[in-house]
Amino acid sequence: MLFFWLNQGALDLHWGVLILVALLVSALYLDALLGEPRRFHPLVGFGRWATAVEALFNRAGGVPGYILGFLALIIVLIPIAAVVIGMQAVTSLSLVSGCIFQLLILYLCIGWQSLQEHVEEVWRALATNELVQAREALARIVSRNTQVLDEDEVAQASIESTMENSSDALFATLFWFVIAGAEGALLHRWVNTLDAMWGYRNKRFFYFGWAAAKLDDAMAWIPSRIAALCFVAAAGEHRQSAMGCWKAQAKHCASPNGGVVMTAGAGALNRRLSARAFYDGAWQQKPAMGCGAMASIKDIPRAITLVRKALLIFMACTVVIALAVHYVTGVL
Repeated sequence: MLFFWLNQGALDLHWGVLILVALLVSALYLDALLGEPRRFHPLVGFGRWATAVEALFNRAGGVPGYILGFLALIIVLIPIAAVVIGMQAVTSLSLVSGCIFQLLILYLCIGWQSLQEHVEEVWRALATNELVQAREALARIVSRNTQVLDEDEVAQASIESTMENSSDALFATLFWFVIAGAEGALLHRWVNTLDAMWGYRNKRFFYFGWAAAKLDDAMAWIPSRIAALCFVAAAGEHRQSAMGCWKAQAKHCASPNGGVVMTAGAGALNRRLSARAFYDGAWQQKPAMGCGAMASIKDIPRAITLVRKALLIFMACTVVIALAVHYVTGVL
């Protein structure tokens, strides 16, 4: 990772692997212990900055809209340069201060505990027959209209969100940290946030949000497939179903990355996900995702457990690969 590339002269390479793993584990522990900051999350501040830039630049359609969207994307991401400079300055002071800086940024980029809390809120509401409350809780983690969904459709949508958002807020964040340190993890989270804000194919963002959406797709391409492989590995007796659903169904999904993790995850659970969704005042049919019986409320905890198992597999593979890279190339 970038942090150790910059400091390999002052750091024994064996220690580099250990510190990398320690930072990953510590950040996950902080996320589990503290969750997201309650008062003010830095991503909220970034969102406000992105909103201000969008208000200035989102003023045209067609080719000018694409160009303005690209320029806005560059401008919004410029502050990452300050993070890189700050990282170099802090690391030059001492190894400990550099590690602390890396750890704090990675912790703030991980969103797994928050996702679990939101999904469990949906599950608890359904378990107590509070469908209206479950719909409201679901609306906080999905962009579709939830007010017309029945109990099973709410459960299925929450499982889809668990799979797709864990890829973005957990696996992709850890992947980019391993590849490029805190700077890489932060860049990914910013780009993913921009996609969530600008990546809609509607009149307002069709042209302006194209660049952000494509960059997010590019940055999530490898991590989403790593997450899907981890879902397959964690599927137990349903491994063949998970791989089969991925191969046969993901290509029909609208998202090149979300479809991969949702189909593999649904196959790993041996359950089928939502057959329809309510967008823009009308029901729309969705491509098939998964196999077996339709998912229901009891499958929500199973989805969370699947992601946890996949995370353990990801961490184990990261350690093995880091050691292999160290012995083969000496990069870490």
